[in-house]
Amino acid sequence: MNHWLSLTDFLGSEVMMNQCDVDGLSFSFPENWKIARYDDWAFYRNQFSRMWNEIKAVDMIALDLSLTFWLIEVKDYRINRRTKPTSLPDEVARKVYDTLAAILPAKINAASAEEKQMATDISSAQKIRVVLHLEQPRQDSKLFRRAIDPADVQQKIRKLLHPVDAHPKVVEKRDMRGLAWSVD
Repeated sequence: MNHWLSLTDFLGSEVMMNQCDVDGLSFSFPENWKIARYDDWAFYRNQFSRMWNEIKAVDMIALDLSLTFWLIEVKDYRINRRTKPTSLPDEVARKVYDTLAAILPAKINAASAEEKQMATDISSAQKIRVVLHLEQPRQDSKLFRRAIDPADVQQKIRKLLHPVDAHPKVVEKRDMRGLAWSVD
């Protein structure tokens, strides 16, 4: 289900949902942000991803009051370890790239008025930010290790996505690095 706010909500009219659940984590955004579970968009699922195989999507997108467009990917490895053959930075970069490529066509061709409006609003963004929310076991154990170094992943994502966001963030619930939203 898409939970989102429109730019008209920024101007003081009724505010809708400002929470989004991804992989068992509940993200709470400031009430005047526009947010959506992008990988659930009908445009992405029924139109854009069918152009060819391997088109990917970030989990969430958001637009804040300063017209910063946030692309948020969520990975929770606290119980299940990563088994994908591609590297995590490559996967995140691909999802960001594919999501950005879908925004203009969604603005013009989305069947859902909500999705079309959000894509239109995002097209007015003044800045783009990328966030990888990466949950791992709090401490190493033989069964579940903290095998991924967040600083290393952040540096690799920065190299891959520098033209999009020169300062992407890799965060977790206990270290949100000053972001405006919280996670439970």
